[in-house]
Amino acid sequence: MRKILNLALGVVTSIGGFVEVGSISTSAQAGAEFGYALLWAIAVATLIVAALAEMAGRVAAVGKRSMAGAVRERFGFHFQVVPLCAEIVIDLLLLTAELGGAAIAMKMLTGVGFQWWILPLAALAWLVLWFGSFSIVEDGIGLFGMVTLSFVLAAWYLHPAPAELARGFVPSLPAHDLTRYAFLTVSIIGATVSPYLLNFYSSGALEEKWTEPDLWINRATAFAGMGFGSFVAMGCLITAAIVLGPQHVKVETYEQAAQMFVPVYGRWAIALFAVSLGIGCFGAAVEIALNSGYVFGQVFGWTWGLERKRRDVSRFVVTFSIMLAASGLIAVMGFDPLKVTLLSVALTVVIMPLVVLPFLVLMNNEAYVGTHTSGPIGNGLLAAVTILGALMAIVVIPLEIAGG
Repeated sequence: MRKILNLALGVVTSIGGFVEVGSISTSAQAGAEFGYALLWAIAVATLIVAALAEMAGRVAAVGKRSMAGAVRERFGFHFQVVPLCAEIVIDLLLLTAELGGAAIAMKMLTGVGFQWWILPLAALAWLVLWFGSFSIVEDGIGLFGMVTLSFVLAAWYLHPAPAELARGFVPSLPAHDLTRYAFLTVSIIGATVSPYLLNFYSSGALEEKWTEPDLWINRATAFAGMGFGSFVAMGCLITAAIVLGPQHVKVETYEQAAQMFVPVYGRWAIALFAVSLGIGCFGAAVEIALNSGYVFGQVFGWTWGLERKRRDVSRFVVTFSIMLAASGLIAVMGFDPLKVTLLSVALTVVIMPLVVLPFLVLMNNEAYVGTHTSGPIGNGLLAAVTILGALMAIVVIPLEIAGG
């Protein structure tokens, strides 16, 4: 019974890692500009990240290694140094964007300039990591993230036409602005298939001491949890399509995106959007900062983990502290969080082949997954994602320039 309860909690709190500044911004822009036409992109991205998360969890449960640790052991440090540096840069940008998004949410609630909230929010995130356990980070913040279901409720209240929704899950070419459409497609995938999310998932499995008998929990959490989170992103897209689309609003600020809630929630609209944005961004900021400690600890062989006494994991603590301080200082400079988000998403796509390719080797090596190696379907999916990632990596920068 306890495992079933943990599974249910894991599925529900997966919203906390899925719904953040990247998924909210790209979904709102896609819905406002192209209606339901990019629902298929969210569905495809969800399938990819769920499959990769399940594989990362399998490595943790069977091989007792995180993804970063397994890659370091199997391929060596020299192979990992380039993706490691790239991931740290991306995570720094994304953490900056998450703090900025949470600060803008506070501005929408209080009227006080968003830059005044950056450092207090960074300090609050640090306090959560200093005093909290992994269950507090994952379950506590994740449960607060349930407020983002307001996007799903709004979409349901607005009664979208079922036939039009169904057509949105079929890939098609737009009637206008193909370059922008392609850019948002790639951005949705980049915002969803984030390297930090995969390593955070496998590190969390180690923190919770998953074992081989827990593989069914891993599979259910990965697919049902990511699927649950994708419903929120789809709700955001659908709501933006119905409310902002007819007004020809091109979402360039979070204040513009908040207007999608007005027909549904009335005078509470801006506050509810701000709370949803703020909790989603703050939760992601805590996870990204924590993951930086995980990655460095696993790559360099340090002792790591939130379940350990802080004096026993000093380098782990210093790493996430520096990450929060650096991102907070960058955010205070006043960079537009929405633009920083799109930049980090584009760079995520650039390194996607280096993130996915090691899965092909690890998932077929019994030293890491025992008898639970990938079959033809799993290997085929990994090969397809690797090829897709390589193609997107080639086109994402031109699309960023031309369409973003």
